[in-house]
Amino acid sequence: MNYRHSFHAGNSADVVKHSLLIALVRALQQKEGALTLIDTHAGCGLYDLGGEQAQRTGEAAQGVLRAFADVSPVLDDYRAAVRAVNVAADPHLYPGSPQVLRQLLRPQDLLIVNEKHPEDARALRGAMRGTPAAVHERDAYELWLALLPTRTARGVVVVDPPYEQTDERDRITTTLAATHRKWAHGVTVIWYPLKDRAMHQRWKSNLRKLGIPKFMSVEHWLYDADQPGIYNGAGLFIINPPYAFTQGLPPLLEALRVALAPDGHRGEITADWLHH
Repeated sequence: MNYRHSFHAGNSADVVKHSLLIALVRALQQKEGALTLIDTHAGCGLYDLGGEQAQRTGEAAQGVLRAFADVSPVLDDYRAAVRAVNVAADPHLYPGSPQVLRQLLRPQDLLIVNEKHPEDARALRGAMRGTPAAVHERDAYELWLALLPTRTARGVVVVDPPYEQTDERDRITTTLAATHRKWAHGVTVIWYPLKDRAMHQRWKSNLRKLGIPKFMSVEHWLYDADQPGIYNGAGLFIINPPYAFTQGLPPLLEALRVALAPDGHRGEITADWLHH
């Protein structure tokens, strides 16, 4: 499945991912100690929703535009993060994860972003200019392992691959196993598309075998029944989510389900433990 960020900027998966990312980092920031935030597949950092690639799919209409039309105050933090990169009231630009994370930085926090694709890496450098972020252009999996453990006592790694390679899930599984040995207490967030339920269940059972404690799976299914051959939703694996985050999840998940449900569908969003 080809998932270049620019074609899908601001879609329903981005709304869920960025809403949860904001809530997660805010929960960790309830403690004063410094955080290192690492984004392994950072993309361009900023996307033009009126641009050719975003327009070709039109996915923002079912994502960020639905979130902006929604009235739930639970989504205010998400909408504020999108507004922060826009001059006008309506969103014309969409912040990728690096921009969302940059907005959350406190003076003591560090941000490291990485993008291997040369064209996207150049765009990322431009988008992050004037920010304290360190920008890398390396293999994501090599960087993920190399930068752990973080220099600060606490950190978050965001792994958000395009799933273009057939071995992407295998690389995530093996790298996660290796990073967990080096950095067992760290918080890791792994994004994934939901397309083929059987393949996804196989992957989950492989991840379960790693025996990593405190391993949460949040899944957003857009439709009430699987739509064959198309994108059915997306999810996040979250390792070591803080208690304050898990406590605040139910109202956030329900607000996201309501805002993003396609016409005629109720949709479903769940949070379960693979291991606890």
